[in-house]
Amino acid sequence: MHWGTQLEPLVAKQYQTHTGHRVRRVNAVLQHPEHPWMLANIDREVLGTKEVDILECKTAGEYGARLWRDGVPEYVQIQVQHQLAVTGKQAADVAVLMHGQNLQIHRIERDEALITKLIELEAKFWHYVQTDTPPPADGSDSAAKALQTLYPQDDSTELDYSQDSQMSALFGDLVAVRHQTDQLKQREEQLKQQIQAVMGEASKALFETGSATWKRSKDSITLDTKRLLADHPELLQQYQLTRAGSRRFLIQA
Repeated sequence: MHWGTQLEPLVAKQYQTHTGHRVRRVNAVLQHPEHPWMLANIDREVLGTKEVDILECKTAGEYGARLWRDGVPEYVQIQVQHQLAVTGKQAADVAVLMHGQNLQIHRIERDEALITKLIELEAKFWHYVQTDTPPPADGSDSAAKALQTLYPQDDSTELDYSQDSQMSALFGDLVAVRHQTDQLKQREEQLKQQIQAVMGEASKALFETGSATWKRSKDSITLDTKRLLADHPELLQQYQLTRAGSRRFLIQA
């Protein structure tokens, strides 16, 4: 985030050089004319052309560049469609500086169907905010983190849902999905092993729809903490850290 902010003017300048378009910083929070809860900040406004209206500047290092291998990542596409929805504009360019030396420019056109869906979802979320209602769990990582944050401790209470048909149905579905997942994982491992058996010592195999690699990772040096503490038990008292526990969700069926 820090370097992205620092490099934003450079990305914008390079965009001007590559495209010939002029850009202007927008120092304001923009608001949708019909949905006041929809706000947006845009990096630059593109001037002097009817082809594109907005410039979104991005940077990507070694890890982040992986997200751009197949084009603009989904989260950036959604961000830009939100900006187009708020501003009423028709197109935006996303300029991303890869590894600090390679500038890529991607055009994103306004998608009315996606914008309609975004407005619907954002309106629903804003309703949760206004009514102070936690949104329903949706299976996302953020929902899992939210639940762990809201309920970090258990109080030893036991709840009986055996007569609650709705909760029992949820539990039954969970058990069934767990069983299917285990079967799929076993099948995945079987298929992988069959391919590995044919590959033998080969590093890579090409297929009609893709490829697979099977390479040895580099040797690494690790610390034998078990032996170290056995030889020097006093070090545990000097350097011990307390790691906070977390709640584990286990099922029995």
